[in-house]
Amino acid sequence: MSSASVSSSETDPTFGMFTCAHGAEGIVKKNIAEKGWRLSFSRPGFVTAKHDEATTLPTDIFIRTASKSLGSGKSGDADELIDRLIEKLSGLPLPFDQLHVWPRDRAPIGRFDFEPGSDEVSLAVATRILERLGPDHLRCATANDVAQPSDRVLDVVLVDPSHWFFGMHTASTLPTRWPGGVQPVAPEHEPISRAYYKAAEAIAWSGFDLRPGDLAVEVGSAPGGACGRLLEMGLDVIGIDPAQMDPRIANHPRFRHYAARAGDLPRRIYRGAKWLLVDSTVKPDATLSTVRNIVESRETSIRGCLITMKLGDYERASQIPRWCREVQRWRPEKIEIRHLARNRCEVCFAVTLPK
Repeated sequence: MSSASVSSSETDPTFGMFTCAHGAEGIVKKNIAEKGWRLSFSRPGFVTAKHDEATTLPTDIFIRTASKSLGSGKSGDADELIDRLIEKLSGLPLPFDQLHVWPRDRAPIGRFDFEPGSDEVSLAVATRILERLGPDHLRCATANDVAQPSDRVLDVVLVDPSHWFFGMHTASTLPTRWPGGVQPVAPEHEPISRAYYKAAEAIAWSGFDLRPGDLAVEVGSAPGGACGRLLEMGLDVIGIDPAQMDPRIANHPRFRHYAARAGDLPRRIYRGAKWLLVDSTVKPDATLSTVRNIVESRETSIRGCLITMKLGDYERASQIPRWCREVQRWRPEKIEIRHLARNRCEVCFAVTLPK
Protein backbone atom coordinates (compact mmCIF):
# COMPACT_ATOMS: atom_id res chain seq x y z
CA MET A 1 0.00 0.00 0.00
CA SER A 2 1.42 3.39 -1.00
CA SER A 3 1.88 6.22 1.48
CA ALA A 4 -1.02 8.04 -0.18
CA SER A 5 -3.50 5.26 0.55
CA VAL A 6 -6.13 5.57 3.28
CA SER A 7 -8.17 2.98 5.11
CA SER A 8 -11.86 2.51 4.36
CA SER A 9 -12.72 3.75 7.87
CA GLU A 10 -11.32 7.14 6.91
CA THR A 11 -13.42 7.37 3.76
CA ASP A 12 -16.67 5.65 4.76
CA PRO A 13 -19.65 8.02 4.75
CA THR A 14 -21.17 9.31 7.97
CA PHE A 15 -24.90 9.05 8.59
CA GLY A 16 -26.48 11.42 11.08
CA MET A 17 -29.92 11.89 12.61
CA PHE A 18 -30.95 15.16 14.16
CA THR A 19 -33.91 16.35 16.19
CA CYS A 20 -35.10 19.92 16.48
CA ALA A 21 -38.27 21.83 17.21
CA HIS A 22 -41.28 21.18 14.98
CA GLY A 23 -40.89 23.82 12.26
CA ALA A 24 -37.13 24.30 12.63
CA GLU A 25 -36.19 21.41 10.33
CA GLY A 26 -35.91 23.73 7.32
CA ILE A 27 -33.18 25.89 8.88
CA VAL A 28 -31.41 22.74 10.16
CA LYS A 29 -31.33 21.24 6.65
CA LYS A 30 -30.06 24.49 5.19
CA ASN A 31 -27.31 24.89 7.77
CA ILE A 32 -26.01 21.31 7.64
CA ALA A 33 -26.10 21.35 3.81
CA GLU A 34 -23.60 24.20 3.94
CA LYS A 35 -21.29 21.80 5.84
CA GLY A 36 -21.48 19.10 3.18
CA TRP A 37 -24.38 17.03 4.49
CA ARG A 38 -26.98 15.65 2.06
CA LEU A 39 -30.59 15.17 3.13
CA SER A 40 -31.83 11.59 3.42
CA PHE A 41 -35.19 11.78 5.21
CA SER A 42 -37.11 14.36 7.18
CA ARG A 43 -40.31 15.03 9.03
CA PRO A 44 -41.23 18.08 11.11
CA GLY A 45 -38.78 18.07 14.02
CA PHE A 46 -36.56 15.32 12.59
CA VAL A 47 -33.85 15.14 9.91
CA THR A 48 -31.45 12.47 8.70
CA ALA A 49 -28.51 13.25 6.43
CA LYS A 50 -25.38 11.72 4.94
CA HIS A 51 -21.85 13.05 4.61
CA ASP A 52 -19.64 11.37 2.01
CA GLU A 53 -16.65 11.36 4.35
CA ALA A 54 -16.01 10.13 7.87
CA THR A 55 -16.61 13.28 9.91
CA THR A 56 -17.94 14.54 13.20
CA LEU A 57 -21.60 15.33 13.59
CA PRO A 58 -22.46 18.98 12.90
CA THR A 59 -23.44 21.42 15.61
CA ASP A 60 -25.99 24.14 15.05
CA ILE A 61 -28.06 26.60 17.06
CA PHE A 62 -31.25 24.76 16.04
CA ILE A 63 -30.08 21.14 16.41
CA ARG A 64 -31.42 19.79 19.70
CA THR A 65 -29.84 16.32 19.43
CA ALA A 66 -27.33 14.79 17.01
CA SER A 67 -26.65 11.06 16.74
CA LYS A 68 -24.77 8.75 14.43
CA SER A 69 -27.57 6.97 12.64
CA LEU A 70 -27.80 3.18 12.82
CA GLY A 71 -30.84 2.92 10.58
CA SER A 72 -34.55 2.58 11.16
CA GLY A 73 -37.47 0.19 11.34
CA LYS A 74 -41.14 0.37 10.52
CA SER A 75 -43.75 -1.98 11.91
CA GLY A 76 -46.92 -2.02 13.95
CA ASP A 77 -45.31 -4.59 16.25
CA ALA A 78 -42.89 -3.18 18.84
CA ASP A 79 -41.04 -6.48 19.22
CA GLU A 80 -40.38 -6.60 15.47
CA LEU A 81 -38.86 -3.13 15.71
CA ILE A 82 -36.72 -4.18 18.68
CA ASP A 83 -35.55 -7.20 16.65
CA ARG A 84 -34.51 -4.72 13.96
CA LEU A 85 -32.66 -2.63 16.58
CA ILE A 86 -30.80 -5.70 17.82
CA GLU A 87 -29.72 -6.46 14.25
CA LYS A 88 -28.38 -2.93 13.90
CA LEU A 89 -26.33 -3.31 17.10
CA SER A 90 -24.55 -6.40 15.81
CA GLY A 91 -20.82 -5.74 15.53
CA LEU A 92 -20.86 -2.59 17.69
CA PRO A 93 -19.00 -2.30 21.00
CA LEU A 94 -21.43 -3.31 23.73
CA PRO A 95 -22.92 -2.59 26.19
CA PHE A 96 -24.09 1.02 25.94
CA ASP A 97 -24.10 3.07 29.14
CA GLN A 98 -27.51 4.68 28.67
CA LEU A 99 -30.73 4.30 26.72
CA HIS A 100 -32.62 7.44 25.63
CA VAL A 101 -36.01 7.02 23.94
CA TRP A 102 -38.21 9.93 22.92
CA PRO A 103 -40.68 11.05 20.21
CA ARG A 104 -40.05 13.78 17.69
CA ASP A 105 -41.98 16.96 18.47
CA ARG A 106 -45.52 16.42 17.22
CA ALA A 107 -46.37 20.15 17.23
CA PRO A 108 -44.68 23.54 17.60
CA ILE A 109 -43.64 24.29 21.18
CA GLY A 110 -46.55 25.75 23.15
CA ARG A 111 -49.21 25.06 20.52
CA PHE A 112 -52.11 23.17 22.10
CA ASP A 113 -49.95 23.24 25.26
CA PHE A 114 -47.42 20.92 23.62
CA GLU A 115 -44.09 20.53 25.42
CA PRO A 116 -41.16 18.42 24.17
CA GLY A 117 -39.88 15.26 25.80
CA SER A 118 -40.96 11.72 26.56
CA ASP A 119 -44.62 10.70 26.41
CA GLU A 120 -46.54 7.59 27.45
CA VAL A 121 -45.80 5.74 24.21
CA SER A 122 -42.06 6.39 24.26
CA LEU A 123 -41.84 5.45 27.94
CA ALA A 124 -43.61 2.15 27.23
CA VAL A 125 -41.26 1.53 24.30
CA ALA A 126 -38.24 2.29 26.51
CA THR A 127 -39.44 -0.22 29.11
CA ARG A 128 -39.83 -2.94 26.49
CA ILE A 129 -36.41 -2.21 24.94
CA LEU A 130 -34.80 -2.54 28.38
CA GLU A 131 -36.54 -5.89 28.89
CA ARG A 132 -35.44 -7.21 25.52
CA LEU A 133 -31.87 -5.92 25.33
CA GLY A 134 -30.82 -6.58 28.90
CA PRO A 135 -27.33 -6.22 30.39
CA ASP A 136 -25.56 -7.62 27.33
CA HIS A 137 -26.57 -4.47 25.44
CA LEU A 138 -27.22 -1.91 28.18
CA ARG A 139 -25.51 -1.13 31.49
CA CYS A 140 -28.38 1.04 32.72
CA ALA A 141 -31.26 -0.34 34.79
CA THR A 142 -33.67 2.41 33.72
CA ALA A 143 -34.13 4.44 30.55
CA ASN A 144 -33.92 8.19 30.05
CA ASP A 145 -31.57 8.92 32.92
CA VAL A 146 -29.29 11.94 32.61
CA ALA A 147 -26.07 10.59 31.11
CA GLN A 148 -22.70 11.18 32.70
CA PRO A 149 -19.90 12.84 30.68
CA SER A 150 -18.39 10.36 28.18
CA ASP A 151 -21.29 7.89 28.49
CA ARG A 152 -22.15 6.06 25.28
CA VAL A 153 -25.87 6.54 24.68
CA LEU A 154 -28.17 4.41 22.55
CA ASP A 155 -30.81 6.69 21.02
CA VAL A 156 -34.24 5.63 19.77
CA VAL A 157 -36.40 8.34 18.20
CA LEU A 158 -40.05 7.61 17.56
CA VAL A 159 -40.74 9.52 14.36
CA ASP A 160 -44.13 7.85 14.59
CA PRO A 161 -45.24 5.17 17.06
CA SER A 162 -44.60 2.53 14.38
CA HIS A 163 -41.54 4.15 12.75
CA TRP A 164 -38.37 4.24 14.85
CA PHE A 165 -34.90 5.56 14.09
CA PHE A 166 -31.84 4.22 15.92
CA GLY A 167 -28.64 6.08 16.69
CA MET A 168 -25.86 6.61 19.19
CA HIS A 169 -23.88 9.48 20.63
CA THR A 170 -21.32 10.17 23.33
CA ALA A 171 -22.47 12.51 26.09
CA SER A 172 -20.35 15.63 26.39
CA THR A 173 -22.13 18.97 26.81
CA LEU A 174 -25.01 19.18 29.24
CA PRO A 175 -27.78 19.09 26.58
CA THR A 176 -26.23 15.92 25.08
CA ARG A 177 -26.59 14.30 28.49
CA TRP A 178 -30.33 15.02 28.70
CA PRO A 179 -32.71 12.46 27.14
CA GLY A 180 -33.84 13.91 23.84
CA GLY A 181 -31.98 17.12 24.68
CA VAL A 182 -34.78 18.12 27.07
CA GLN A 183 -33.80 19.02 30.62
CA PRO A 184 -35.55 16.93 33.29
CA VAL A 185 -36.89 19.36 35.89
CA ALA A 186 -38.78 18.63 39.10
CA PRO A 187 -40.23 21.93 40.42
CA GLU A 188 -40.74 22.30 44.14
CA HIS A 189 -44.17 23.83 43.44
CA GLU A 190 -46.46 24.08 40.43
CA PRO A 191 -44.79 26.65 38.11
CA ILE A 192 -46.66 29.87 37.51
CA SER A 193 -45.93 29.71 33.79
CA ARG A 194 -43.82 27.78 31.29
CA ALA A 195 -41.20 30.53 31.62
CA TYR A 196 -40.07 28.56 34.68
CA TYR A 197 -38.85 25.74 32.42
CA LYS A 198 -37.26 28.12 29.94
CA ALA A 199 -35.31 29.81 32.72
CA ALA A 200 -34.27 26.50 34.28
CA GLU A 201 -32.94 25.24 30.96
CA ALA A 202 -31.21 28.51 30.07
CA ILE A 203 -29.46 28.68 33.44
CA ALA A 204 -28.28 25.08 33.29
CA TRP A 205 -27.15 25.22 29.64
CA SER A 206 -25.30 28.52 30.08
CA GLY A 207 -23.19 27.18 32.94
CA PHE A 208 -23.68 30.46 34.83
CA ASP A 209 -22.79 30.01 38.48
CA LEU A 210 -25.92 31.43 40.09
CA ARG A 211 -25.69 31.16 43.86
CA PRO A 212 -28.03 31.77 46.79
CA GLY A 213 -27.87 35.42 47.79
CA ASP A 214 -26.94 36.66 44.31
CA LEU A 215 -29.13 39.42 42.91
CA ALA A 216 -30.82 38.72 39.58
CA VAL A 217 -32.99 41.05 37.51
CA GLU A 218 -35.59 39.84 35.05
CA VAL A 219 -36.88 42.20 32.39
CA GLY A 220 -40.30 41.03 31.20
CA SER A 221 -41.00 39.20 34.44
CA ALA A 222 -44.81 38.92 34.58
CA PRO A 223 -46.49 36.76 35.69
CA GLY A 224 -43.39 35.29 37.35
CA GLY A 225 -42.46 31.87 35.97
CA ALA A 226 -38.74 32.59 35.59
CA CYS A 227 -38.65 34.56 38.84
CA GLY A 228 -40.07 31.49 40.53
CA ARG A 229 -37.09 29.43 39.36
CA LEU A 230 -34.63 32.08 40.54
CA LEU A 231 -36.28 32.35 43.95
CA GLU A 232 -36.33 28.57 44.21
CA MET A 233 -32.56 28.64 43.71
CA GLY A 234 -32.18 31.07 46.62
CA LEU A 235 -31.48 34.27 44.69
CA ASP A 236 -32.77 37.75 45.47
CA VAL A 237 -34.85 38.86 42.49
CA ILE A 238 -36.00 42.12 40.94
CA GLY A 239 -38.81 41.82 38.40
CA ILE A 240 -39.40 44.57 35.85
CA ASP A 241 -42.68 44.53 33.94
CA PRO A 242 -45.65 46.90 33.63
CA ALA A 243 -47.97 43.91 34.09
CA GLN A 244 -48.89 42.45 37.45
CA MET A 245 -46.97 39.63 39.05
CA ASP A 246 -48.61 36.51 40.43
CA PRO A 247 -49.21 37.02 44.18
CA ARG A 248 -47.03 34.01 44.99
CA ILE A 249 -44.07 35.91 43.53
CA ALA A 250 -45.13 39.45 44.41
CA ASN A 251 -45.39 38.56 48.10
CA HIS A 252 -42.13 36.66 48.30
CA PRO A 253 -39.71 38.26 50.81
CA ARG A 254 -36.78 38.11 48.37
CA PHE A 255 -38.65 39.71 45.47
CA ARG A 256 -39.13 43.34 44.42
CA HIS A 257 -41.31 44.43 41.52
CA TYR A 258 -41.01 47.57 39.41
CA ALA A 259 -44.17 48.05 37.38
CA ALA A 260 -42.41 49.88 34.57
CA ARG A 261 -40.48 49.34 31.37
CA ALA A 262 -36.79 48.65 31.80
CA GLY A 263 -35.75 51.66 29.74
CA ASP A 264 -37.75 54.02 31.95
CA LEU A 265 -35.98 53.08 35.17
CA PRO A 266 -32.82 54.73 36.52
CA ARG A 267 -29.71 52.58 36.22
CA ARG A 268 -29.23 52.56 39.99
CA ILE A 269 -32.08 50.02 40.15
CA TYR A 270 -29.65 47.46 38.69
CA ARG A 271 -26.87 48.29 41.14
CA GLY A 272 -25.48 45.12 42.71
CA ALA A 273 -27.20 42.79 40.26
CA LYS A 274 -24.99 39.98 38.97
CA TRP A 275 -27.41 38.31 36.56
CA LEU A 276 -29.79 39.73 33.98
CA LEU A 277 -32.58 37.75 32.32
CA VAL A 278 -34.56 39.34 29.50
CA ASP A 279 -37.69 37.84 27.93
CA SER A 280 -39.80 40.68 26.61
CA THR A 281 -42.33 40.68 23.80
CA VAL A 282 -40.46 43.34 21.85
CA LYS A 283 -38.37 43.24 18.69
CA PRO A 284 -34.81 41.89 19.03
CA ASP A 285 -33.15 45.17 18.13
CA ALA A 286 -35.09 46.95 20.87
CA THR A 287 -34.18 44.17 23.30
CA LEU A 288 -30.47 44.55 22.54
CA SER A 289 -30.68 48.32 22.86
CA THR A 290 -32.26 47.98 26.32
CA VAL A 291 -29.67 45.45 27.47
CA ARG A 292 -26.76 47.49 26.10
CA ASN A 293 -27.87 50.56 28.02
CA ILE A 294 -27.98 48.49 31.21
CA VAL A 295 -24.70 46.59 30.93
CA GLU A 296 -22.68 49.58 29.70
CA SER A 297 -23.78 51.80 32.57
CA ARG A 298 -21.13 52.68 35.16
CA GLU A 299 -23.67 51.90 37.86
CA THR A 300 -24.04 48.23 36.92
CA SER A 301 -21.83 45.16 37.27
CA ILE A 302 -23.76 42.48 35.41
CA ARG A 303 -21.77 39.25 35.07
CA GLY A 304 -24.04 37.23 32.82
CA CYS A 305 -27.08 37.83 30.60
CA LEU A 306 -29.66 35.35 29.35
CA ILE A 307 -31.47 37.13 26.54
CA THR A 308 -34.46 35.69 24.67
CA MET A 309 -34.51 36.96 21.09
CA LYS A 310 -37.89 36.62 19.41
CA LEU A 311 -37.70 35.43 15.79
CA GLY A 312 -41.37 35.37 14.84
CA ASP A 313 -40.51 32.93 12.06
CA TYR A 314 -37.44 30.82 11.35
CA GLU A 315 -36.47 32.82 8.28
CA ARG A 316 -35.40 35.59 10.66
CA ALA A 317 -32.63 33.30 11.87
CA SER A 318 -30.58 35.00 9.15
CA GLN A 319 -30.43 38.00 11.51
CA ILE A 320 -28.63 36.10 14.27
CA PRO A 321 -25.09 36.90 13.01
CA ARG A 322 -25.99 40.61 12.96
CA TRP A 323 -27.34 40.44 16.50
CA CYS A 324 -24.21 38.61 17.56
CA ARG A 325 -22.04 41.40 16.12
CA GLU A 326 -24.08 43.91 18.13
CA VAL A 327 -23.46 41.96 21.33
CA GLN A 328 -19.74 41.77 20.50
CA ARG A 329 -19.64 45.57 20.86
CA TRP A 330 -20.21 45.08 24.58
CA ARG A 331 -16.83 43.27 24.65
CA PRO A 332 -18.13 40.10 26.29
CA GLU A 333 -15.90 37.24 27.34
CA LYS A 334 -18.16 34.71 25.64
CA ILE A 335 -21.37 34.46 23.63
CA GLU A 336 -23.32 31.24 23.19
CA ILE A 337 -26.57 30.89 21.28
CA ARG A 338 -29.04 28.02 21.35
CA HIS A 339 -32.59 27.27 20.39
CA LEU A 340 -33.52 25.80 23.75
CA ALA A 341 -35.85 22.81 23.90
CA ARG A 342 -38.36 25.05 25.71
CA ASN A 343 -38.00 27.96 23.29
CA ARG A 344 -40.79 28.71 20.87
CA CYS A 345 -39.69 30.51 17.70
CA GLU A 346 -36.91 32.31 19.55
CA VAL A 347 -33.30 31.78 20.58
CA CYS A 348 -31.40 32.32 23.80
CA PHE A 349 -28.18 34.35 23.95
CA ALA A 350 -25.97 33.52 26.95
CA VAL A 351 -23.56 36.42 27.31
CA THR A 352 -20.68 36.34 29.78
CA LEU A 353 -19.41 39.82 30.61
CA PRO A 354 -16.02 40.72 32.08
CA LYS A 355 -15.76 41.19 35.82
